Formats: sequence, structure tokens, C-alpha cells
Amino acid sequence: MQRFSNRTKLDFSKLKRDPYWDSQSELESPIHRIHGYPAKFPAFLTTQSLQFAKAQGIRVDLVADIFCGCGTTAFEARRNNKSFWGCDINPIATLIARTKSESFQERRLQNYFKHIMLAHQRNRSRIDYNKAPERLQYWFPKHQYTELARLQTSILEQTPPSSKYRDFFLCAFSNILKPTSRWLTKSIKPQLDPQKIPTSVTNAFEQQVALMFKATSKTRGLQKTNSQIVTDNFLTTTSTPIGIDLVVTSPPYVTSYEYADLHQLSTLWLGYCQDYRSLRMGSIGSLYHSYNFNRRWKNLNVIGNRIVSSLFATDRGKARSVAKYFLDMQCVTKRVYDSLSKHGMAVFIIGNTEYKNVRVTNAEHLAESLLKTGFRQVLASKRKISQKTLTPYRDDKGRFTTDSSGRHVYAEEFIIVAKKSAR
Repeated sequence: MQRFSNRTKLDFSKLKRDPYWDSQSELESPIHRIHGYPAKFPAFLTTQSLQFAKAQGIRVDLVADIFCGCGTTAFEARRNNKSFWGCDINPIATLIARTKSESFQERRLQNYFKHIMLAHQRNRSRIDYNKAPERLQYWFPKHQYTELARLQTSILEQTPPSSKYRDFFLCAFSNILKPTSRWLTKSIKPQLDPQKIPTSVTNAFEQQVALMFKATSKTRGLQKTNSQIVTDNFLTTTSTPIGIDLVVTSPPYVTSYEYADLHQLSTLWLGYCQDYRSLRMGSIGSLYHSYNFNRRWKNLNVIGNRIVSSLFATDRGKARSVAKYFLDMQCVTKRVYDSLSKHGMAVFIIGNTEYKNVRVTNAEHLAESLLKTGFRQVLASKRKISQKTLTPYRDDKGRFTTDSSGRHVYAEEFIIVAKKSAR
């Protein structure tokens, strides 16, 4: 890894790939495949980070992920017998993360599933499709909506409120919503497929639960560790513990996904909001922010200022949203610094992006932010992203492709390590 300081030019273009962060020595646990989630980073990076911290003389008891997403770091911390704290603004993400990091009794899972399916088979209650939320009518034909509503009722009736077992089956329910809807298959964008024949609700749920049963059975030998996962904004939450030894996280990319849009089916069905668009507000990297750009853009660091100035000549709206993202990330680095133990360390997995031929160097901006925050050492290297190496473009539906007429996707990302002390 290359070391950077306030006296070093932050140019990552000549960084070499580090094999240490490139490949894993063992197969990833099937628990990481229980629910679809975009832009997941490889699970082995958490273990590599723990080993790197140990080699640096850092004792790690508490691991944190400040953008915990679907719980990759949460589960891997448990697998390595470490306590965990995680935070994410997306309630679907934290539902998945809680489910992945919990332990379950097989007999109880089987018993709940049996009663859910019996209740679902018997449930012929009348569902008024005309009273369904307009957005759900858009995505689901009447028969599918009716069957899903009955299945959800059965889950709620047959599992204890606020329990990990209810979370388990709601997580399964959440992951069958796209295949049972008119959502275009494999599309990462909300796109309707009028020709699609949605999957049977009962079949999809049975197959999903079977997959989750099998995945959780592989984790039964693991010790139960202290784990806390909160649904909140890291910049405003009051539950962040002090004395975190290691942060392992992958921040959202500034020109990347609108997670609220991608998870709208789940957030509406599970009642997390009346209008899924409300979840856009407050999320780092979202296009939907209201703030005083003219007053605050002056707080950008050197790299952030340069990028925003370049974007301003091309797209003023995008320039404003990128500026907000960079300003938020500068605040993130300060909060991370304050939350770490005396000899703590943070590992960020982040990639650069591009918008209308302007390179948005998220990694360099983050490194500068970390140095200005007060971190004594900042190390960086890059790693390949194998899927994007083989399919380096996205088509107009957001799917990976080899067609060069699509939008180019970077085939590499950066590992940035920030050490609070010089030890």
C-alpha cells in the first residue's frame, strides 16, 4: 500500500493493484445471498481488514460499519468473533443485516414456516385491490397483490412481534417482491416489463425460505456475539459508540444508485413509509437534497472544489448534488475519527466515477478529507472488480454488458486505510 500525507499529491492514477485485497482464500458464505442488494463489496474484505489491523498491532474487539447496507461486515464480524455496531438509513438494508447476523433455532424456523403456509392456504379474506397504494397497483396485477397481501398477513399473525423470527420471514417476503411483480428482471432501475409473467407467490416464497434455511444452517457453529444495528443517518445518530477499534465500510458513490427507488416495493409493502421517495431525503449521495449551495460549497476541500467546479460548467444540478455528497463525506470522516479508539483504524472501500466526461475522484477526495480530519496515516491501494472487468459497461436498463455503446463502469476500486495514531 502507498502512504499519503498532507505533503503528498493525492493522485491515485498510478496506484498498483495489491493482491492482498484482490482475492479470497475461501468461499463466501451463502448467507450473503439471501437477499438481493446492489453494489455489495466482497465479504472477505472484512477478514482481510481484521488481519491487516492485527499486523499493525491494533487489537480489535469492536467492529463498525457506518454504511452497513445488507450486513456484509456485520456477519463477517460475527464469524470472526467480534462485537459489531452498524448503521444505515435504509430500513430494508437493516432488516437484511439483522437477519444475516442473527442465530436461529432450526426447529422454531420450521414450525413458524409450517404455520405461515397453513394460514396462507386457508386465508381467503377479501382484498380490495382498488384501495391498494397506487404505486403497488402499478407494479402488481390484482391476483399477485391479493396473494402477497394474504401471505404478509399470515407472516404477521404467525410470528411474534418485533422478533428475529418475524424479521427472517419478512426478509424472505421482501426478496420475492421483484420476481412476483412486473419489475423488469435483473434491472437495477425501476423499470416496468409489461410482457413479464410474474412468478407464483407461493412458489417464490417456498423457494426463498428453503434458500434461507440452507444458508442459516451453515452458520450454526458460530458463536453469538454482541451486535447492534440501527436504522439511522450516521451523521445525525446519537447511538454511535465511542471506542470503535475498526471501521470497515463502503460509502455510497455520488453518481450511483438511488437506494430508496430500488427498494420501493419492499419499503411500501413493509410499511416503512407512505411514499418511498421520502427515504431519499438525508441519504448520503442522493440527488434529492435541499441546502444552501452558495454558502456551503466554500467548505469543500481542494479536490472536492476542483471536481465541483468542473461539473458546474456541464450540469449545475449535478454539481450541487456532488458538492453535498462531498460535504457530507467530510463530516463523515470527522465523526469516524471521533468514534474510533485511541489506536483505531478505518478501512474504506470506494471507487471513482464519471459524469459527462468529468472524473469524479471519490477516493482522492476521501483521502484528503481523512488527512484534514487528523488521521496520522492514510494508506491506499487498488483492487480489481472481476464482474466489471468482464462486463465493463451498463446498458440503458442498468444491466452489465460488454456492449461498448453503454455507459462505462470502472473495473477497479480503492482500499483506503486511515490510522488514528502513527503506531
